Amino acid sequence: MLYHLLFPLHTSLTVFNVFRYITFRTIYAGLTALFICFILGPWVIRRLTVMQVGQYIREEGPASHRRKAGTPTMGGVLMLFAIVASTLLWANLTTPYVWIALMVTVGYAGIGTIDDYLMQVKKQSKGLSARDKFLLQTVLALVAGILLYLLPSFSTALTIPFFKNLSPDIGWGYIFFAALVIVGTSNAVNLTDGLDGLAIGPVIIAAVTYMIFAYVAGHAQIAAYLQINPVAGCGEITVFCGALAGAGLGFLWFNAYPAQVFMGDVGSLSLGGALGVVAVITKQEILLVLVGGLFVIEALSVIFQVGFFKMTKGRRIFKMAPLHHHFELKGWAEPKVIVRFWIIAIILALVSMSTLKLR
Repeated sequence: MLYHLLFPLHTSLTVFNVFRYITFRTIYAGLTALFICFILGPWVIRRLTVMQVGQYIREEGPASHRRKAGTPTMGGVLMLFAIVASTLLWANLTTPYVWIALMVTVGYAGIGTIDDYLMQVKKQSKGLSARDKFLLQTVLALVAGILLYLLPSFSTALTIPFFKNLSPDIGWGYIFFAALVIVGTSNAVNLTDGLDGLAIGPVIIAAVTYMIFAYVAGHAQIAAYLQINPVAGCGEITVFCGALAGAGLGFLWFNAYPAQVFMGDVGSLSLGGALGVVAVITKQEILLVLVGGLFVIEALSVIFQVGFFKMTKGRRIFKMAPLHHHFELKGWAEPKVIVRFWIIAIILALVSMSTLKLR
């Protein structure tokens, strides 16, 4: 909005020429989202407390988590507002990629809101059924995949990390591949959100990483130099990633151990969906397995635990899944688990960025 209002004035006042630069708008989108969370955070926490939207703690969870019962949840609405408001303020809104990213983020937040409402407000311990949640996620992801496929400038070729000459085009099959990436990432982030600040830290790291990928893919000369698939108009996703990272930092202020508020499914599903759609738009969808490697590990720990439990009729690989609970039960303090997982996320992000040159 500010871009459309102020940049045209650069012909009269050269100071407004700064709005043409994606880097400038990305920085201020991040700062805007950050300050929105800082300013509105205490009010949101008070409102959630008054509404008695408190965290439900599973009986089978670690005993140390029982003290967290009643902590305000659904704090993801704070991040959602900050991301949407900042993106609308600072992005070039004529770019379809921005609207597709916002559609997925808001849509997945809606799914999470329904689930949180049923679980936290209506006190239905299971919330939305897994089938209904997955169906809604898949439909929305397929819509996003179709919209991207219909864009004339969007390529359906895959980018294979470390291989500059390997880029298979899967045509209309890309719609289903994109949906798989978006749904998978959304649920992986959701599974990781089990400790104070555990999920939001890696989300911020991944958002900053994809901020770089989006800028590079949207810059024809840099993309040609690095021999990666250019995506015309993708640069504006840099602004969206800046808003995502800024909102994450603002939320972490209140979500850091011991947490004053939890993000709930409205936060985890929407943030995961946002990362998934950004990975697809920037043509770094396969690399998301590495950038979001921590989310992948957490999701796989659940899959392996459930599968092994069923195959062996009661035996377990881990003390508890997702993996962060396993380390808690091994005696690691919660802050130690969180910080060490953040370190792993940073390492994976740095290795991911190295693929821009290792091709």
